[in-house]
Amino acid sequence: MKPFEQFPAQFRNHIRYVLTDIDDTLTINGRLPAAVFVAMERLQEAKIRSIPITGRPAGWCDHIARMWPVDGLVGENGAFYFRYDDATHKMERRFFKSESERQVDRQKLEKLKLEILEKVPGSDLSVDQPYREADLAIDYCEDVPRLPTKDVDRIVELFRKAGAIAIPSSIHVNGWFGEYDKLTMTRLLLEEVFGENLEAIKENIIFIGDAPNDAPMFAYFPNSVGVANVLDFKGRLPNEPTWVTQKKGGYGYAEMVDILLARG
Repeated sequence: MKPFEQFPAQFRNHIRYVLTDIDDTLTINGRLPAAVFVAMERLQEAKIRSIPITGRPAGWCDHIARMWPVDGLVGENGAFYFRYDDATHKMERRFFKSESERQVDRQKLEKLKLEILEKVPGSDLSVDQPYREADLAIDYCEDVPRLPTKDVDRIVELFRKAGAIAIPSSIHVNGWFGEYDKLTMTRLLLEEVFGENLEAIKENIIFIGDAPNDAPMFAYFPNSVGVANVLDFKGRLPNEPTWVTQKKGGYGYAEMVDILLARG
């Protein structure tokens, strides 16, 4: 991982989209600094689209799409994208699976939840679970005392044994049924909303994140960035970002935007 302050000026001039994780990428110690909103507004003023790509639930994503200075977002690790149209005052919601399919999945995840909580003492259901549409989030350090790595790995194992996809974020283990991830839905969002071919423009995109569930994005985008706390997962990431900021969390994100907009 190279320091982002060395990001070449000729690359900066071609960036058209900034895709960003939320937890521990935009936040720091669970809070969202004002510098993040300022940075997002600066991106929009510079005609660079800002799109969060998060594991957070549909309920939160509805609020974010309406209230934040963003151009859409992907939620629940790729289960859907939401976009609020300021001109028509309407929300566009696009799910990977149908409502009937999600209902079947929720029944299977309910059984899996009981098994995980029984077999991994100290884990708990994420407090944002009631606002989720497609996945199960098991808390291992957000609102519970941090579990050891072996317990986090056990949660992942139980998900996968049941045939679910499971990926740890910096605070939860998220599990779901379906062949999608953050990258899959990002591709659909860019194609269906903005008329873009992701493969053709991936060098015009920065993705910034911090955790293992960002690994598919780190692998795909040449201009991938980790905020400094990504180093906490060094050795546990199947794919590392190309660049890394000096600062952690939201301050690292703001650092990245400052450097990006200092165009040569």
